[in-house]
Amino acid sequence: MSLDRKDLIGLEDLSRDEILSILNTAEAFRSVFDRPVRSVPIMRGKTVVNLFFEPSTRTRISFELAEKRLSADIVNFSAASSSLKKGETLRDTAQNIEAMKVDMIVMRHSSPGAAAYLGRVLKASVINAGDGPHEHPTQGLLDIMTMRQRLGNLEGKKVTIIGDISHSRVARSNIYGLGRLGAEVTVCGPPTMVPRAIAKLGAKVELDLAKAVAKADCLNILRIQLERQSQMVFPSNREYALMYGVNEDVLRRTKPECFVMHPGPMNRDVEISSDVADGPRQVILEQVTNGVAVRMAVIYLLSGGDPGSLGAGE
Repeated sequence: MSLDRKDLIGLEDLSRDEILSILNTAEAFRSVFDRPVRSVPIMRGKTVVNLFFEPSTRTRISFELAEKRLSADIVNFSAASSSLKKGETLRDTAQNIEAMKVDMIVMRHSSPGAAAYLGRVLKASVINAGDGPHEHPTQGLLDIMTMRQRLGNLEGKKVTIIGDISHSRVARSNIYGLGRLGAEVTVCGPPTMVPRAIAKLGAKVELDLAKAVAKADCLNILRIQLERQSQMVFPSNREYALMYGVNEDVLRRTKPECFVMHPGPMNRDVEISSDVADGPRQVILEQVTNGVAVRMAVIYLLSGGDPGSLGAGE
C-alpha cells in the first residue's frame, strides 16, 4: 500500500500495514546500492529542504544521500545563519521557504511537536528527523528493518532497549513500531533514566540488566544523552559502564544468536564497550546502510510513489 498521508511525524500514528509498506519499499531501494549507478530518477524536478536546528551527522548525511539517490534537488538550511537569529518565528521561516515552491521539508528540532506543528501550517510534506525527546521515526524504521533482516517475522520476538530511555526519541519510535509488528519490547536502565510510565506505551520495564538481556533476540543500546539532562541522573560514566554498560560479560548472558544494535553516535566504553562495538555480534553499520534505504522509501511514498511499481511486496 502507498502512504495516504502528507507527513511522517512519528510511528505512533502509523498502522502495521503502513510500516510494512515503508519497510518493503526500503528493501526494494536497498538493492539499488549494489548497482554501478546508485541513483534513480524518481524525484527529478522535486525539491527537498533539510531544516536542521540541532547538530546531526548520520541523520543529515543519510537524508541527503537518500534525496540525491532519488535525483531530487536539495537545499540545506543552516539555523545558525538564518533569520531566526534575528527574531523570526519558525512558522514564518518555514512559510517563506515553502513560498519558494519546495515539495518537502525534513526537520530536526529540539522541541517536541515542532514537526507536527509545521505539518499543520504547511502544504509541503514534513518529515520528522527527530523532535527533542519525542520521536525519531526514520531511525525507528531503520532499526526495525535491520531486525527483520536478521529475525524475519518479528511477531513474538524479544527486543531489549538499554540506556537513557527518558530522553530517547529512538526508544519511543522503536516501542511504537515494534509493537505494531508484534514484537515484545523490554526497556532497561538506571531507575532515574527509565520512566515507569513508559510501560503505558507497550514496553516492559526491567531494571536488572542480567534479567533484561537473558531471553532477548536483539539488544538496542542507546547513547547517554548528557546534552538533554538538566541534572546528573547517575554518579559517573564509570559507574554507568559498570552497572549498565554492555560488554562481553553481558553478551555471555544472552542467547548465542542475540545481536547488538546502536543508533549512534556511541559513547565507547560507557554504554557499549569497544570489543562489543567492533565485535561479530554487532550490526551497527548495517543500520547506517539501511537508514539511507528507509529514507528513500519515506520520501518516495510521501511524494505519492507506488510501492507496487518497485516490486515492494511483502
